[in-house]
Amino acid sequence: ISIPIKDAKKELSLVKTLFEGANFVTIDAIEHDKKIAIILGLTHLVNLAFANILAKDDKSSLTERMSGTTFRIQKILTESIMTESTDLIETIISNPEIRRAAEELWKDIGRLLTDIQENKSEDITNYIRTVQQGLAKNSNLEESYKKLNVMINAIEK
Repeated sequence: ISIPIKDAKKELSLVKTLFEGANFVTIDAIEHDKKIAIILGLTHLVNLAFANILAKDDKSSLTERMSGTTFRIQKILTESIMTESTDLIETIISNPEIRRAAEELWKDIGRLLTDIQENKSEDITNYIRTVQQGLAKNSNLEESYKKLNVMINAIEK
């Protein structure tokens, strides 16, 4: 990620010579913070909360034995994030731009929990379909699933 300071072309050219073969994106500082809030901030925030739940699990070995692919991958990601320094995690989740995304996440979780409590299966499935369709516009979901299986197979070797 290149955030120009004075001369975008010169600075990008210099960085490209230092890091041959790397991919570069040139954006301003404000856009950088917005994207990093999603890329790192939200993922760290969600995984920190998940780690807290795992840390309180007094039957973690049973949880582990009962778990499947999705849980194992998520747990590995969560545990890996938790190896980072507390200062780094705090810096990442303290990005002021994270608030908008985190509030949207919180709102969606609240909505889903309410729908679950009220047995609104149709609303839940509609929400899921809408999310799947939105993701499918920019991602190949089937390919992602294949990659997940490749990851699991590599881990279990």
